[in-house]
Amino acid sequence: MQFGRLVITSTLGALLLALAAIIALASSHREAPFITKQPKVDATDFYMFNSYEADRNGYVTVIANYQPLQDSYGGPNYFFLDPDALYEIHIDNNGDAVEDITFQFQFQNTLQDLTLDIGGQQVAVPVLNLGPIGPGATDMAALNIIESYTVNIVRGDRRSGTSQAITNLDTGASSFLKPVDNIGNKSIAEYDDYADNHIYNISIPGCEAGKMFVGQRDDPFVVNLGEVFDLINLNPIGDVDAESDIIADANVTSFILEIPAACLTAEANTVIGGWTTASLRQARVLNPAPSTDPAEHGASVEGGAWTQVSRLANPLVNEVVIGLQDKDRFNASEPVDDAQFATYVTHPTLPEIIEILFGAAGVQAPTAFPRNDLVQVFLSGVPDLNATPPALAEIMRLDTSTPPVPAVMQNNLGVIAMDPAGYPNGRRPGDDVVDISLRVVMGYLLSEAEAPSGMLPYTDGALVNASMFDETFPYIRTPHPGSPTP
Repeated sequence: MQFGRLVITSTLGALLLALAAIIALASSHREAPFITKQPKVDATDFYMFNSYEADRNGYVTVIANYQPLQDSYGGPNYFFLDPDALYEIHIDNNGDAVEDITFQFQFQNTLQDLTLDIGGQQVAVPVLNLGPIGPGATDMAALNIIESYTVNIVRGDRRSGTSQAITNLDTGASSFLKPVDNIGNKSIAEYDDYADNHIYNISIPGCEAGKMFVGQRDDPFVVNLGEVFDLINLNPIGDVDAESDIIADANVTSFILEIPAACLTAEANTVIGGWTTASLRQARVLNPAPSTDPAEHGASVEGGAWTQVSRLANPLVNEVVIGLQDKDRFNASEPVDDAQFATYVTHPTLPEIIEILFGAAGVQAPTAFPRNDLVQVFLSGVPDLNATPPALAEIMRLDTSTPPVPAVMQNNLGVIAMDPAGYPNGRRPGDDVVDISLRVVMGYLLSEAEAPSGMLPYTDGALVNASMFDETFPYIRTPHPGSPTP
C-alpha cells in the first residue's frame, strides 16, 4: 500500500472508502427543527465498540447520549429524562436493516415532596435537595425527586416482539435508580464515587450477565461547534489541535450498556448494526390545571401510539447530510426505508459548501457524480470489514470479532490509520470522526482529476483521542459540577 494519490489493496481500499460514507462535523445536537422543541429526547451521539477494558474481551459496549449542551449549573430542575418517552437501542444481526433486538428504557420521577416547618405549617420546598446526597445509591433522604427506570429486552419487532425485563443481577430488582445530575460539590462531595454506585451488573434473559449505567456524563464529543456552523469560521487545513473544544464544559445524559457479543449476534454472523431512537405518544393535551397528585394528571396528558421523533447511528448524518426539508422525516424514519434519502449521498452538498467558502484558497469539491464510492459503503457496510448485505441502510456497523485495541495503542483516525478496531468499524469515544470524514468526503480516495484538493489535511482543529476517556466501563467521564463552576 502507498499513501499519496493512492495505491492500495482492494480490501484496505474498501476500509478507507467506508470513511467517506459518514459525513461528520459535529455530533447531532439540535439537528432537526422539531427535535429542538423536545430536547429530552434529542439523541446526540451513538457509540458501539468492542470493549477494550482489560479482561472484557467478548463484550460490546453501546452508548446512546441524549439531551445536548447541558450547562452544569442548569438548576433547579436540571436534566431529568422524560417519563412520557420511550428510549430505545436497536440491534440488527441479520443484515435486513430491521431490529432483531431492542433495549427499551422508560423512566419514572417520584416526588418525595420535601417540606419545612414554617411557623407551624409544613410547606413544600422549591429546590431539588435539602442536604448532601450519596455516596450510596440509596442515600437520597435529602433529594426531592428520585429518578428510576426499567429496561426491557425485546426480540423481534420492537412493538410486537417478545419483551422481557432486564433485572439487577445482585438483587433481582427490575427497577434501577438513576443518579441525580451533578448539582455541585457541596451537594455531592464525591460525584465519581456516587455515580459508580449506580453501575449495575445486569441479568439479561437468554444471555450471560452484562453491565449498565444510565446517568449524566461529560459530553464525550469534541468539536469547535460555534465556528463550524458560522460558515466554517476557522482554518480547515490548519493544525489538528489549533482550536478549542467549544462544548468542553457541557454535559450529556448517557445510556451505557456492556453486553456479551454472543447475545447480540446471530449464528455465524459476527457483524451487527446498531442505532438509537426515542419516541413520544402521538397525542398530547395540555392540562390547564396541573396537579402533583399521582392519581391525577400533571402538566399534560399523553396518549396514542408511540411515534418516533429522534434517530441516530453515525454522527451528523441528519445535521449536515440530509436536506433541511427532510430532517424531521429522517428522524421519524426507519433504516430499512433509507433508499428515499439516497440523493443526499450520491450528490452530497457539504463539499460544495466548503468550496464556496474556501475556493479562493484553492479548495475544490470533488467532481465525481454520482458518488457511487459513498453509496456502496454508506448503505451496506464494507466487504471484509463489517458488511451487512442485503439491505441498504444508514446504521452503525461493527464486526464483533475484530480484536479490541487497548486505549494506549488506539489511533484516533481509526481505519484510515490502519486501526481496524476504530471508526467506521463501530465507533470508540476517542475516534476523531470529524477529521476522518472531512478528509474523505473532500476526495481523499478519489483521483486527482476527480478531487483536485482531496489530499489536503482537513480538520476542525479540535483534537480528540482515547487519553481523554477512562479505560474501564463506563468509559465516559464524570460530568462537570454545577458548583464551583470550572
